[in-house]
Amino acid sequence: MNINFLSILPQQLVFGLTLGTAYGLIAIGYTMVYGVLFMINFAHGEVFMIGGYVGWALLGVLFASHAVPMHPLIVLPILLTAAMAVTSAIGLLLERLAYRPLYQRGATRLGPLISAIGASIFLQNAVMLIAGARERVYMAHAVFPRTWRFSIGGVNVSVLVVVIVAIAVVMMLGLNWLVQRTWLGRSIRAVAEDREMAAVMGIDVWRVVALTFCIGSALGGAAGVLMGFYYTQVNFYMGYATGLKAFTAAVLGGIGDVRGAMLGGLILGVVESLAVTFINPAFKDAIAFVVLILVLMFRPGGILGETLPDWKRV
Repeated sequence: MNINFLSILPQQLVFGLTLGTAYGLIAIGYTMVYGVLFMINFAHGEVFMIGGYVGWALLGVLFASHAVPMHPLIVLPILLTAAMAVTSAIGLLLERLAYRPLYQRGATRLGPLISAIGASIFLQNAVMLIAGARERVYMAHAVFPRTWRFSIGGVNVSVLVVVIVAIAVVMMLGLNWLVQRTWLGRSIRAVAEDREMAAVMGIDVWRVVALTFCIGSALGGAAGVLMGFYYTQVNFYMGYATGLKAFTAAVLGGIGDVRGAMLGGLILGVVESLAVTFINPAFKDAIAFVVLILVLMFRPGGILGETLPDWKRV
């Protein structure tokens, strides 16, 4: 039994890291919005789902039209750019129509939260009516043939998995650089620290909030495309389950901290992958939340939530 465990463990860690990087990308959207508005954007899971549908639709068009060669270096940038553009626009609309009017009228946190749940239901049903309730299949094999695999130390790894992890890591590191090293990042941190004082210092607070929604939604859309390739299918309900997992990852790592969202996503992905293999697939969601509860019992702010100084938090 121990021999079997050790032989399967490296393969499952690869799957877990792949899943975890995607969770991290989605969790960043939750943590950025919470950082600037102290609210949970429960419609973010549906934004992720829409990104997956945009990638599916555009991939089908490219495949049928033969407009471009079906090569990852050509197809993936097109799909990611389109999905990120559409989802960032949706994120901006959510901020302008569902949240900003409430905050400008002095609503408490409960009002925007209810609005977020309503926006989530609306987007979910809108996609179901437009694209249908049936699952849609990604033609991942047309871009990443099944023979594109290699072995490292007995671990079978597909090129698709390497590409997903590489893209997610580059996006996470790029966002971390943006937040920590640029003028926009300093503005985001200032608004997160004190909105009123940031406005006094000349920062356009609502412009920063809108950009935060756009950035977080764009990363969620990119994650939708990557997960579509990974699971080879999308459906209108996928945003609920995956969004809830990503929110868990954000809380696990320390909601309000970008690096905490990355770490929480990786931990949750690995835990879920190991639970599916070594315990029971039916309990994978329960085990993930048990881990969250245990962390919050002993560290309520999350893994990184209380270890970073205030000026580094988003």
